Amino acid sequence: MAILTTSSADGKELIIKIKGRFDFSTHQEFRNAYEQAPSEMSCYVIDLKDATYLDSSALGMLLLLRDHAGGDSSQVRIINCNPDVKKILTISNFEQLFTIV
Repeated sequence: MAILTTSSADGKELIIKIKGRFDFSTHQEFRNAYEQAPSEMSCYVIDLKDATYLDSSALGMLLLLRDHAGGDSSQVRIINCNPDVKKILTISNFEQLFTIV
């Protein structure tokens, strides 16, 4: 499992790429990815292109990121979901909380 982070050219957007399984074993690495980012970040992008699995603990981690980013006023986008991952997010009603592209 690998979590890679990059920031946009203007330094306001943090991109977190998930590779492999997104489950409880990645909890600390995922949390460090956004907690160690500069406070100027106003938008978070979770790229699930290379994620092969997502479980309920990953959903919880996404909710923790949303709280960290500002709750209801946060800007968190989830991008590049494969059909299985998108189905899990849809069943969990995450379209209500996140922008899913």
